[in-house]
Amino acid sequence: MRAIRLKPILVTLLFLMPCIRPVFAQSGHCLVEAARKQIGITTLYDSKYVVLNYPGGDVAPDRGVCTDVIVRAYRQFGIDLQRLVHEDRRRKGSVYPKLWKLARPDPNIDHRRVPNLATFFSRHGQTLATSRQPAAYLPGDLVTWRLPAGVPHIGIVSNRRAAAGTPLVIHNIGLGAVEENVLFSFTITGHYRYLPPPVADACKASGA
Repeated sequence: MRAIRLKPILVTLLFLMPCIRPVFAQSGHCLVEAARKQIGITTLYDSKYVVLNYPGGDVAPDRGVCTDVIVRAYRQFGIDLQRLVHEDRRRKGSVYPKLWKLARPDPNIDHRRVPNLATFFSRHGQTLATSRQPAAYLPGDLVTWRLPAGVPHIGIVSNRRAAAGTPLVIHNIGLGAVEENVLFSFTITGHYRYLPPPVADACKASGA
């Protein structure tokens, strides 16, 4: 039988495949640790509209909403979602939700809305299946839900698990930043992975 020769690039990919998941997991662990630092600091849920500095603007660290947990975690790696989402909306506003009747992008609030973050992550990260299998969720993955009242919500998948094996989630649903077993408590509407090079580079530099 004639031997099949794999193209060099395919051989390389096959060789690297066992390493891909650990690399994502390593960077994801660092993102989780960045989110976990907010626990005990952000103790209030406060959704008031606030005029922020730009870029790098934030509300007081003791308060915020679910999206602020995500924004603050990435900022520890020099990734400013306030700026990135605002600039992406200016470039590609047609792909973002039209839910708030805004005449133009608003850097005070764009990055603090779950549908906008979901759109950004789907455009610039990976969109993954909304599985009910715990193993499908890696540390650092981003999950969006629809709460019973119909409100969108977002959190970061933790590297810690409940006794039954379900990954915990770091989020702010009303009592500040907490880490708890809620991954499958609500209707999952999105599952994303956004680990750009600055996260991996910082993770390596820290020896994590």
